[in-house]
Amino acid sequence: MASRRQVLKLFKSLHRTRQEVFKNDTRALEAARQKINEEFKNHQDETSEEKINELLKIASDVEVILRTSVIQAVHTDSNRIVLVPRKDLLQDNTPYFDKPTKKHES
Repeated sequence: MASRRQVLKLFKSLHRTRQEVFKNDTRALEAARQKINEEFKNHQDETSEEKINELLKIASDVEVILRTSVIQAVHTDSNRIVLVPRKDLLQDNTPYFDKPTKKHES
């Protein structure tokens, strides 16, 4: 059974992720805060264990998507947008080769 502790832990995790992902964007921070709070409030009286587990899975997936896929963009002037990647989004880039290199045979 999903415990109250699990729900609160996920609630806090979503808010921490929101603060990291939308850092310095007050509009996005507030919109995300309201949406998280609204979703949890709308389902606070849920008693079905199956439904609670489904909702926890959805919330967990949302947290992962926010953390791994959302990137901030800042308008610098009318024709430019600067992307602000977070460290956890940056990955080592593996170069692409049209032709595979031959392995040395001994």
